[in-house]
Amino acid sequence: MKYFISILCFSVFSFVQSQNCSSTFSGEVHDFHDGTPIINATIFIENLNKYTTTDVNGQFSINDLCNDVIKIEVSHLACETKKMDVTIDGDTYLEINLEHHIEALSEVEVKGVNTSKLTKTTQETILKSETIDRFSSLNLGDALKQVSGVSSINTGSTIVKPVINGLHSSRIIVMTNGVRLQDQEWGIEHAPNIDLNTAGSINVIKGANALAYGGDAIGGVIVAKPSKISLKDSLYGKTIITGHSNGRGYNLNSSLTKTYKKGWYLGAQASLKRFGDFEATDYSLTNTGLNTKGFSVNGGFKTFEKGFNISYSYLDNEIGILRSSHIGNVNDLVNAINSPEPSVIEDFSYDINAPKQEVTHQIFKTEFYKRFKKFGRVDIQYDYQNNHRYEYDIRVGDDKDKPAVDLTLKTHTLKTNVKLDSKSNVTYQFGVNASFQNNFADPTTGVRRLIPDYDKYDLGTYVISSLRLNNDINLDFGLRYDFNQINAKKFYRTSSWEERGYDTDFPDLVIDDLGTQLLVNPVLNYHNISASAGISYKLNDNSNFIFNYGLSNRAPNASELFSDGLHHSAARIELGDLRIKQETSNRVSGTYNYINEALTLNFEAFYNHISDYIFIEPTGTTQTIRGAFPVWSYNQTNASLYGLDLTANYSFNNQWYINNKSSFIKGRDLTRNDALIDMPSTKTVNSIGYTNKKWLNLNTELQSELVFRQNDYPNNNFEVYNPTTDQMVLVDVSTTPPTYHLLHLQSNITLNISEKTNLNIGLNITNIFNTDYRENLNRSRYFADDLGRNIMLQLKLNY
Repeated sequence: MKYFISILCFSVFSFVQSQNCSSTFSGEVHDFHDGTPIINATIFIENLNKYTTTDVNGQFSINDLCNDVIKIEVSHLACETKKMDVTIDGDTYLEINLEHHIEALSEVEVKGVNTSKLTKTTQETILKSETIDRFSSLNLGDALKQVSGVSSINTGSTIVKPVINGLHSSRIIVMTNGVRLQDQEWGIEHAPNIDLNTAGSINVIKGANALAYGGDAIGGVIVAKPSKISLKDSLYGKTIITGHSNGRGYNLNSSLTKTYKKGWYLGAQASLKRFGDFEATDYSLTNTGLNTKGFSVNGGFKTFEKGFNISYSYLDNEIGILRSSHIGNVNDLVNAINSPEPSVIEDFSYDINAPKQEVTHQIFKTEFYKRFKKFGRVDIQYDYQNNHRYEYDIRVGDDKDKPAVDLTLKTHTLKTNVKLDSKSNVTYQFGVNASFQNNFADPTTGVRRLIPDYDKYDLGTYVISSLRLNNDINLDFGLRYDFNQINAKKFYRTSSWEERGYDTDFPDLVIDDLGTQLLVNPVLNYHNISASAGISYKLNDNSNFIFNYGLSNRAPNASELFSDGLHHSAARIELGDLRIKQETSNRVSGTYNYINEALTLNFEAFYNHISDYIFIEPTGTTQTIRGAFPVWSYNQTNASLYGLDLTANYSFNNQWYINNKSSFIKGRDLTRNDALIDMPSTKTVNSIGYTNKKWLNLNTELQSELVFRQNDYPNNNFEVYNPTTDQMVLVDVSTTPPTYHLLHLQSNITLNISEKTNLNIGLNITNIFNTDYRENLNRSRYFADDLGRNIMLQLKLNY
């Protein structure tokens, strides 16, 4: 036995001696961002329990290692920890890159500065997930009204378009999950087709200064960003259930995300929303229901150095339009304006009949990004959108179930972006985007097509620079060029073509003469230059100032150029004009921010001069087989818009607070020396709130909303002959509704169900006293009051 033990010990000793345990593992740790050495980074060998740190040159060395595979962990303050396997085969050298600079900037909280903002020198506000969840059962336009200076222009209560500093529709870019929304946003009655529940946060940028998104955002940019992906092994999600008393509606939304530490992730979200007829204070708003279904899926891979994402979303909206807004002729409009109640009031129903809209919107997106050491980041993205819109008027006979408008809009977009950020004090960004769009108007509707078939081509390129002069001053500059071409084919009545003088101005556009009709082929090209410059200056530890200038050009959209038909829900015939030119906006703005432990103050002022401002206004009446209808025509003028936005919050202590959001805007027609049409009213919202973490995280707030009468408006009233009374009657489409005041209440508590699960219970009451009122920018105000009291109960489960 003793011989056996001696032989075994000798063999083990010989084996150990035969290994090479004199190898050295050395290397350097650099900042991936700019290549500078990282000092005091820790290199830990997990399976040997050995560690060292880097010196002033970012270098390290560990001696006396055996040839083997070691598991190392490299970490440093404000850097994402990096783990890897290293094969030791003799002396081994390795260069390790950590991202220190960018991570440090995004993690360190600067007093009074929100690092989630997309810009440094523009007027920008962020809506966080808590606010978005509260509006889960409503829509994008309703949520955005929480931002001072943002209002809405409505068709009823379910078609809500955001208005930023008096501008809306094609003057506002809506980005969702990195994709510019293309959904026929031309008319007032076309709301953005976006499911609010897909957004984790929303950035609202006022003015045309976010040139990476487009150069035609004269009003501003709305960026709905998905929730951030956590780089860890996790499964999380949330479910929101909401019930409403007004409209007897409900909303169900649920999302689930699976993430992996190595960077892979997969997520899905689905929502279902249904409302019946809404109610004003004293009567039912017949045929105003809503039925919405949507879902989205996304997956990909994400690390600091590279990643990709593939996503798909689908949204289906069926939207009822107030039955009494469908008029037979202009005399019905006169009767509706003069009547205190709608002409049609029926019992509550979930049925959605004509007039109505059915809109489906699909988005497919794939993107890839890669970071390069001492250089920056490159992004490449392709997206496809399909927007299909049906609009149903009340028809009889064989056409009863046939849409009056059937439009399919398909858009392909390819874009690239390069961000050079290897230097800590200056960043350059440039990119190119190209898109092709096809609009098809189905001729089988039996109704003259409001918008024609067309192909649209867009090509844009931009360059943006950001310079940090010191800790107090930041400068931004941007320049962008866009080329737009619209190639359309449209039938015009020969009489209309000659009445408008097109036979003189555009004789070469006619490609086929059918006698009573002409087929024309306008090919319109637009060259647009946009620019921006801004400065942010930190006055002291509590306050800073921002000044910005923006130049923007916007080409006219298809509705402004080609509209030629009757909109029953809008109670008018709309006419575009081939002579319309692009708009040119020059906007200057200033912002003052102040923050201390008790008070937060944000004061914004702007002036926007727009040459060739495009607007639609009443220009007379026309006789149809159904009677006389008002004609609204697109026109152009030189205009100015200016205003003030104020947001103030004051905390008395850790529990009680008050806040105020107020906005004032004026729009002037400089050519006619008159007011601009469709300008928002002056508005102030004051709130008092109470919060107590000891009482189940109680938050409650009472809100006072005061909207003043819009006294500055153009007189577009006109007279029309009434054959019933054999008299001329006044059609008052201009006089605005009176001032109104509403009270709202919102409150919620949070129950901790488990370590990782909680339940938030919210109660919201809007229009507490059931006040009757009409909003100036609601196109249904001619026919009915706005919504009465609504009680909303919401359950939100986070898990």
